[in-house]
Amino acid sequence: MPGSPEDALDWRTDHLLGEPFQEAALGPATLVRYPHPTDRPPPRAAVIHVHGYNDYFFQEHLARTFTAAGYAFYAVDLRAAGRSLQPDQIPHFVLDLREQATDIAAAARTVRGLEPGLPLVVHAHSTGGLTASLWAHAHRNAAGADAGPDALVLNSPFLDLRAPYWQRTVGTRFLDTVGRLATTAIISDGPSRYAEHLLAANGGRWEFDTTLKRPEGVPGRVGWFVAIRRGQARVAAGLEIASPVLLARSDSSGPDSLDNPLLDAQDTVLDVKQMAALAPDLGQDVTELVVPGAVHDLSLSARGPREAYLDGMLKWTQSSIDGHIDEPID
Repeated sequence: MPGSPEDALDWRTDHLLGEPFQEAALGPATLVRYPHPTDRPPPRAAVIHVHGYNDYFFQEHLARTFTAAGYAFYAVDLRAAGRSLQPDQIPHFVLDLREQATDIAAAARTVRGLEPGLPLVVHAHSTGGLTASLWAHAHRNAAGADAGPDALVLNSPFLDLRAPYWQRTVGTRFLDTVGRLATTAIISDGPSRYAEHLLAANGGRWEFDTTLKRPEGVPGRVGWFVAIRRGQARVAAGLEIASPVLLARSDSSGPDSLDNPLLDAQDTVLDVKQMAALAPDLGQDVTELVVPGAVHDLSLSARGPREAYLDGMLKWTQSSIDGHIDEPID
């Protein structure tokens, strides 16, 4: 139909995952979709996956799991990340999380246009979980295509800095004051043993593009750090997300080190205790899902924890978009 959201996007075969995945430019971001199979009933809801830092959408199994459960699946690679990264850009670098929130808003408007009348679920991981939370709060009173999500799933969200107290207080204030003079200066660098361990070539379970999810890590820069800490301060002050929220996390955190015997069974990126402490500050309807033995991206965990996460998350999501939760999550 001329003038429809479908007509406005130039869909093409996804150059990273291939058929049946498709991608389309969405301003400075990229929207990816897994077309809903024609031999299945029409979708009951739509979902948008939002990736984290040093990350992009590559989780084919996540798309197939949502689709099998009756969802129309989409993912957004935010500006300066994944499929959206341009040669002149610093990976994942933004000076304000509202820049990436604009990408989430554009994806939400587009998907609502493509899937009219369907509830919208946003499934957001790590830094994407922080940004999606701020977007959902900012759009809590909006209506129509600009409304916040009907349900928000936070997969190990980056709600606070995993660092000593002085770095989270004095160090943050110092960088917030002087950081504008050197926004691209590197303040943290080093390998991601977590990403290294996940990679199939290193004996892990997953295939991904190591130029877009780098085992050597992506340096953290002053301007990005200040943007993150401002967003986290807003969370600490309390949000009013209108939709139901699921905060899912591992049961423990540990060092991101190859000599950690629980490297494949802990969150080695963030502090799960911080997530638990901040969960009540997100809104009035927040549920926690704790997954024993899970890694930072719960959907990339070993089979047992991964299935526990996907099953529990889908159970909560369906109950939430139906308007109620029938029974507690195990």
